[in-house]
Formats: sequence, C-alpha cells, structure tokens
Amino acid sequence: MSKWQSVYKDQQEYRVDIVKAILNEVGILSVKINKTVSAHGFGNFEVFVAPDNVLRAIRVIKEEINFE
Repeated sequence: MSKWQSVYKDQQEYRVDIVKAILNEVGILSVKINKTVSAHGFGNFEVFVAPDNVLRAIRVIKEEINFE
C-alpha cells in the first residue's frame, strides 16, 4: 500500500472537517490528521488521500470549496 498524501492543510480544524466531508461526499476516501503541538497550539490539521486520488481531490478542493 502506498503512502497517503496531504492535499489540504489549515490551522482551522473546522475548515479541514469541511474539506474532508466534501471529498468523502464525492467518493474520495480521506482522513484528517492533527499535526498541531497541543502545548503550544502551533501546526496544522491536514487532509490526506490515497496517491491515486490526489489530482482529483485537489481539483475538487479548488473548484468546490471557497472559505472567503
């Protein structure tokens, strides 16, 4: 099994949850990883997908998700 790759990262956990939910809705299995250092609050939350879904996931994120 190949290593999963990060397709999105943000300091705001709710944004990562939204990205993960949308990817799962369109059939792309994704996982959220907490890469923050809890004692200091530094770092990010990240969404990972399987290597063969990376390009599709990035396209969905660019075309379907806007946090502005």
